[in-house]
Amino acid sequence: MSEATIHDDHHDHHDHKPTGIGRWLFSTNHKDIGTMYLIFALVMLFLGGASAMVLRMELFMPGIQIVDPDTYNNLLTNHALIMVFGMVMPAGAGMANWMIPMMIGAPDMALPRLNNLSFWLLPMAGTMLILSMVVSYFPGTGTPVNTGWTLYPPLSVQSGMGMDFLIFTIHILGISSILAAINIVTTIVNMRAPGMTWFKLPLFVWSWLFTGLLLIMIMPVLAGGVTMLLFDRHFGTSFFDAAGGGDPVLFQHLFWFFGHPEVYVLLLPSIGVLGLIIPTFSRKPLFAYKPLVWFMAALTALGMVVWAHHQYTIGMSLNATTYFMIGTILISIPVGMMLMSFIFTMWRGAMTFETPMLFGIAIILMFSFAGVTGVMLAVVPADLQYHDSYFVVAHFHYALIPGSVFGLYAAVFYWLPKWTGHMYNETHGKIFFWWTTLSFNLTFFPQHFSGLAGMPRRIVDYSPQFADFNYLSSVGGMLFGLSHLLFLYIIIKTVKGGEKAPANPWEGSMIGTTGLEWTLSSPPPFHSFSTPPSVK
Repeated sequence: MSEATIHDDHHDHHDHKPTGIGRWLFSTNHKDIGTMYLIFALVMLFLGGASAMVLRMELFMPGIQIVDPDTYNNLLTNHALIMVFGMVMPAGAGMANWMIPMMIGAPDMALPRLNNLSFWLLPMAGTMLILSMVVSYFPGTGTPVNTGWTLYPPLSVQSGMGMDFLIFTIHILGISSILAAINIVTTIVNMRAPGMTWFKLPLFVWSWLFTGLLLIMIMPVLAGGVTMLLFDRHFGTSFFDAAGGGDPVLFQHLFWFFGHPEVYVLLLPSIGVLGLIIPTFSRKPLFAYKPLVWFMAALTALGMVVWAHHQYTIGMSLNATTYFMIGTILISIPVGMMLMSFIFTMWRGAMTFETPMLFGIAIILMFSFAGVTGVMLAVVPADLQYHDSYFVVAHFHYALIPGSVFGLYAAVFYWLPKWTGHMYNETHGKIFFWWTTLSFNLTFFPQHFSGLAGMPRRIVDYSPQFADFNYLSSVGGMLFGLSHLLFLYIIIKTVKGGEKAPANPWEGSMIGTTGLEWTLSSPPPFHSFSTPPSVK
């Protein structure tokens, strides 16, 4: 082939590369799409966080301060939906898009155009979600969506027009999630480089394989549930209306069959991130790599079959509640084993405490706490007392903020050099870590006590006896929200410039030449279970 032809080919190729807005609008490049997911998630983080801060301001003292009960419940519903569907899931998908092809040696995702579609459905869904909140404040549109994120009938059947927007939002989000999941699973199964066998995959890739499979299984069930809700609202059916022969509990089963595995959809990617960060900063191979993969598989399987532990108070049979109780308690085994794996990875390692590692250690400590309160809630007689109290709120925020959100922060600091080509400011990173961690605990730790003392969740006003705990919670919530302005500043500053990142930014965290191999792809050397590698 002559030089001229090569030049022409190159020129041709260059002509088809969109620039400016076209580059983003029509992008099929996994890194660009990953970046857009991450930016979308960041915007949603601030929207969802702002709604939570309004809630905490309202609860700062007893009485009704700034929002009426309907608006309060509407903000509560939106806070949950924005954080789950708008922040954590897209941020995880952004990281999956960015990193998985590079980790398995693939040129791009398996289905690049589908990838573009699954991202661009999100801004549309986000707009619809905000509209579902706003529309109710126009005359003649009925009451705002005041159901909480669980959308239980009969409240959700009686809600105003906002609920229709919300049902549509969930359909769009569901389509986006299913398409993204199909794409990720297909990529992992079909596009691994030669020699990249299953048990050489980094833990992050494994975590996304299980996450993708979960999404494909659970999302259609939620879609079915909200479609039946739509029919009950507008087409005269009685799926969930006892007067017409339906059953509101049926909706709870459909919702939680999605809702419980969804928790693992939010959690698994962070476990995958830990599987990269802990070995890197411990300068040791990951302890028990293969068992970790099997524990993830066990978590995925068990997570699918314990949904009704959210529904102990509905009057299930004794056999059913016993089954769900035992199944739920069993989940603590794979989770506990994973945490032990990470602790053993750090054991006798030459650890350093850069920001990603600090987040990693915080996750292990605080997520363990969520595990303990989770086992408490799994036990039926105990749960009958805790149910719908602030104890539950404390439990799931300890599961989701350290378990999901801190995992995302750890990943952002770990990969920012990779994504931007610049190093972030380590001092700023550490300040952000301590600020968020301390304020998070100040916000949610007291809620265990107000819950045990009997404070119900999702209520705009409360008895003065709970005032002290709520005061602490609200101060913590304000501080926690404000810390994210520093996060935003760090990201913008790193993107705009700063110290140039070396090829392997955590070079200092490696020993010899095997370091990179340990963190990026391979399981530990065969014999590492019995003897930790020597640390010079």
